[in-house]
Amino acid sequence: MATILSSYADGVLQLTMNRPEKKNAFNLAQWNALKESLDEALADSRVAVVVLTGAGADFSAGQDLTEMLSGGGDSGGEHPFQAAMKTLYTFDKPLLAAARGVGVGFGATCLFHCDLVYVGESVRLKLPFVSLGLVPEAASSYMLQTVIGYQRAAELFFTAEWIDANKAVSSGIAAAKWPDEELLEATLEKAREIAQWPVGALQATKRTLRAPHLEAIWAAEKAEQEGMVQQVGSAENIEAITAFVEKRKPDFRKLS
Repeated sequence: MATILSSYADGVLQLTMNRPEKKNAFNLAQWNALKESLDEALADSRVAVVVLTGAGADFSAGQDLTEMLSGGGDSGGEHPFQAAMKTLYTFDKPLLAAARGVGVGFGATCLFHCDLVYVGESVRLKLPFVSLGLVPEAASSYMLQTVIGYQRAAELFFTAEWIDANKAVSSGIAAAKWPDEELLEATLEKAREIAQWPVGALQATKRTLRAPHLEAIWAAEKAEQEGMVQQVGSAENIEAITAFVEKRKPDFRKLS
């Protein structure tokens, strides 16, 4: 089964994360498929705009922890996640997102790299990194600040709280919310509106918008990787993962 579904019409490429039984959580195959799909979108001169969405009731639950805990997430060498992020950071065609239901981890951080985000009324986003004894990923430690400002970003990272549709819009993470059943068509309508313009002009415009941020994105990526090396396998991370497996609340105070 394809982990990313593609459909094209009128200059718009729709990419649908397709593991609904896992809330579209990413395994190795899906990281690879995301990179390949974005690369193909860049190479296809017909594609002016890309819309990213999720199959079923959810956007994405982020990394598939079941695969990671089983050891299936060890690909050797550069992880497909990192390869996909390099493509995402430099993707220079308009990228829109239609997110409803759960958006956790990368299911939230990828939205900060989208040019326009629309959410359904059911959306629930979460940045769970500190609660897992980890640090942010996907250069989100920088990108979220650019979207909503430092204090709001710090609050969301430090609390790991759920973000509903109203807060996503009021904070600036999303441009608008729609009833779930209207979300995808509303997003595609906006994408078609954008896709009427010359592809070269759209790409050149996105590059100008992105240019002031690229150096900071790579700096954030480096800092996040260093933080991950420090935290993965730490006592805090082990307690968080153990609590997840045992279906209990982690007790980080006992580690002091």
